[in-house]
Amino acid sequence: MALTYLYILVGPLAFDVEGYDGILPTLKLNPYSWTKVASIIFIDAPVGAGFSYAETPYGYNVSDTSSAAQTYQFLRKWLTFHPNFAGNPLYIGGDSYSGIVAPILIKDILHGLEVGLQPTMELQGYLLGNPVTDYLIDDNSRIPYAHRVSLISDGLYKAAKETCNGDYGNVDINNTLCVETLQTIKMCLLQINLAMILEPQCAFSSPQTTELQWDLRVQENATMNYLLSLSRLPELPCRSFSYMLSYKWLNDINVQNALHVRPGTVKSWRRCPKSFPSYTENVDSTVAYHKNFTKTGLRALIYSGDHDLSVPYIGTLEWIKSLDVPVFDQWRPWYVDGQIAGYTTKFMNDHYRLTYATLKGAGHTAPEYKHKESLAMVDRWFAYYPI
Repeated sequence: MALTYLYILVGPLAFDVEGYDGILPTLKLNPYSWTKVASIIFIDAPVGAGFSYAETPYGYNVSDTSSAAQTYQFLRKWLTFHPNFAGNPLYIGGDSYSGIVAPILIKDILHGLEVGLQPTMELQGYLLGNPVTDYLIDDNSRIPYAHRVSLISDGLYKAAKETCNGDYGNVDINNTLCVETLQTIKMCLLQINLAMILEPQCAFSSPQTTELQWDLRVQENATMNYLLSLSRLPELPCRSFSYMLSYKWLNDINVQNALHVRPGTVKSWRRCPKSFPSYTENVDSTVAYHKNFTKTGLRALIYSGDHDLSVPYIGTLEWIKSLDVPVFDQWRPWYVDGQIAGYTTKFMNDHYRLTYATLKGAGHTAPEYKHKESLAMVDRWFAYYPI
């Protein structure tokens, strides 16, 4: 993901959606910025995302593993040029697809520490939100989640379990009953906003689709291309309209000059470009990485917006439980301003600490939906205070 956008999401500034005049979006202070509790480096990755670029076409040929390696090299160089930060506690964080790349980066950092690479990094832990982690687990959790939140009927769910044997990702095309059941389920979910099931589906404003696109990056790409082609926004209120403001703002030449973007390096800023023909997704699961982390002294915070259908919280909990780390704090509500902000549970062994939390009423990229609650969550976690 282009983290120049994440800067707008959890950084000190936010778009003033109500004040948009149709020309150039304006910014306002974000009272719930995560920079209130941590110094954050925002990185556009993989190369080609946001304002990042390569000097040769070959430089864009990256994969999950090589992108993580490039980020590790960046961190080493950054700390070399900013040695006053070398002693600071280091946490690696990200949302969504970062659930694949971030654990690889953490593994690289741990290896560097083991062999004594300089500068030394004070790696303390990591935090991941609605993380893509294991394609099989994530995929197979969607239909059970859709049933839990009443998007599909008891009968459809029972039929899917029985005819597909609980595997909805690797379907035998000759299994007619399974294929037909999944087709019916697809029609039930086609106009559901997968990132946040309670909000309007922005694709509803664009030409009607007949395919259910689980990959939010592909879905957003199509929606943004459509919205940016319009002379005025549709009346249907959609969260993607605020995404469009980031495109308008970050592609303005005056903004780019103010940000010191090198002229001629980036033709068009894009938030979550899926159309990279040269990017290779070469890691299907990072569960084994997390399993290895349980033997270290790292701390982990994994959190989920509980209304996300693209990476449902029940799938995230499934792979967390597969790590075989004992439960230390049973499932319970956590509070902000006297109200339930979500639910949390903690896993702990002699070395490793993992806190899992949901944000009630949030979708994918949970801080986007619950600003105050997400800041309270990370503030408490960084401070070693129970969520």
